[in-house]
Amino acid sequence: MSNRSAVTADSRSLWRWRPGAAVALVPAAAVLLAFWILPLAHLVLLGGESRGEAGSGYWQVLSSGQYLSSLVQTSVLAASVTLAALLVGSISGVFLARQRFFGRSALVALLTFPLAFPGVVVGFLVILLAGRQGVFAALGLGLVGERWVFAYSLAGLFLGYLYFSIPRVILTVMAASESLDASLEEAARSLGASHWRVTWDVIVPGLMPALVSCGAICFATSMGAFGTAFTLGTQLNVTPVAIYNVFTNYANFSVAAALSVILGALTWVVLLIVRKWVRKAGGLL
Repeated sequence: MSNRSAVTADSRSLWRWRPGAAVALVPAAAVLLAFWILPLAHLVLLGGESRGEAGSGYWQVLSSGQYLSSLVQTSVLAASVTLAALLVGSISGVFLARQRFFGRSALVALLTFPLAFPGVVVGFLVILLAGRQGVFAALGLGLVGERWVFAYSLAGLFLGYLYFSIPRVILTVMAASESLDASLEEAARSLGASHWRVTWDVIVPGLMPALVSCGAICFATSMGAFGTAFTLGTQLNVTPVAIYNVFTNYANFSVAAALSVILGALTWVVLLIVRKWVRKAGGLL
């Protein structure tokens, strides 16, 4: 009973209101209110406004095949990029975390350098690689007499998103690999487990919370990325570009706001589900 009362007293002391310490929250609360809560509330209300007989912005989005197709296409693209980035980045991250060789630091810096590039630069690099005057166009022209151009399609957008997603996975996996308990792998090998069994039964489960957390970040980033998609072409049917077109070309603020809210809500739901899963698994997000 004494232990329970002590725990209860400690928990109450943690939740005790301290006016002096609460002053430190004032700047953060002011910024949160001015630059997040108020604009978001206005965005939500703006999406509910009606424009003539078309109905509210939410109704126009949910009743339009074009907008729904854009949301589905954006979600599928983000999920595909996330899976590909996790596959490539996790293998590279584990290798770089466990191997020591000459030039390793330079290689890690080179692989993670794309994090410093804005989306516009990433889109420009994709054009230089797979555009009309790019490397693949010259290669196709020399081999089959036809230019291979895919920079302005979803394939080019996939490549651009993958370009800045892989470095995030590599850094996360490298940090998670260094915290794994090496004794578990040694025990598995001593019991006769092969390299693949150790990988699937020990390393992958140990890295799973970090992989899921990083995958959620990659998914959210791909869902809202605009610079790369805008550089590769405004005709791509992804939601960030659709929001830009509706907002700038048609001045339909209600639909643009509704698309923004729905896109944010969809991404938030995915992050919430992943957050709960990772917490149950003992990870952080």
